[in-house]
Amino acid sequence: MSIELPTAHIIGTGSMVPERILSNKDLESIVDTSDEWIRRRTGISERRISSTTRDEGTSAMAIESSLRAMDMAGVNAPEFDMIVVGTVTQDRMFPSAACSIQEAIGAKNAAAFDVSAGCCGFLYALSVVNNAIHCGTCKTALVVGVERLSSVINWRDRGTCVLLADGGGAAVVSSGKNDGGILSTHIKSDGSLWELLYSAKGNDFRPEILSDMDQKPSHLRMEGNRLFKRAIEFLTTISRKAMEKNSLSSDDISIVIPHQANIRIIQGMSKYLNIPMERIYVNLDRYGNTSSGTIPIALDEANRKGLIKKGDNVLLTAFGAGLTWASSIVKWSI
Repeated sequence: MSIELPTAHIIGTGSMVPERILSNKDLESIVDTSDEWIRRRTGISERRISSTTRDEGTSAMAIESSLRAMDMAGVNAPEFDMIVVGTVTQDRMFPSAACSIQEAIGAKNAAAFDVSAGCCGFLYALSVVNNAIHCGTCKTALVVGVERLSSVINWRDRGTCVLLADGGGAAVVSSGKNDGGILSTHIKSDGSLWELLYSAKGNDFRPEILSDMDQKPSHLRMEGNRLFKRAIEFLTTISRKAMEKNSLSSDDISIVIPHQANIRIIQGMSKYLNIPMERIYVNLDRYGNTSSGTIPIALDEANRKGLIKKGDNVLLTAFGAGLTWASSIVKWSI
């Protein structure tokens, strides 16, 4: 006798980005770069950078994103069994950002914890929740991806400071037996490739125009050329794995929400998956790379714009520090 497992459904999304816009032109006063160079190499025009003069820390962005997702879902905080947050830039080393969210929203019945998977944080968190719902140990969960990458930027390194930004998003995930929902999640890592993207000690330069910016005692280092090739490879293979798992072809994918790292990476993935750019959602030009925040921010935008319809197959895919890479296919059910 087969047992029908409950399915995890995304029933609400929310996001928040800081108020301050840092344009490519602004960056010309910080490093040797230009608007044309940044656009051509990355596809980014502007990004959001948080300020200590406003309530825009990692937890604050996560809390606001969560409240917006809860409002859409019609879910109250005591209903949550789990809160899982993907981040590498929490406000403090401990307790977790998830516990800060729990306190702020009043989710007294939830187990709350963070996962560290670089830019794959949101999808790793989604995988944890999906498995918990399948097992029957969780009925309603909050999944968050949020970063304050400005706090770990080396503002003297034009290869990275033009890419990174702040922001976050959230999704309410609920157990159900109706059609659709999260069809599968897939996570992978290779620790031998850690040196392509990692955190190093030291962070002592604060640009004058960002004097109200928070800083951590470490900065991000990246081997851009080597990472670029791996990124396209990993995004392609993990996306194909998700499609094969669910007997779907490229034509069956209604919309792709990828990690927003670099437009050339997204274009390369588009080519190898044979999914045209018209079906890939991109907001990289306005927000830059917010690491764990990119997918939930883009998912919320696409959802609120009505670009995702009930029954659509939505492919989520990311790669990040670790190295890590991940994917999920969601048959949209709201």
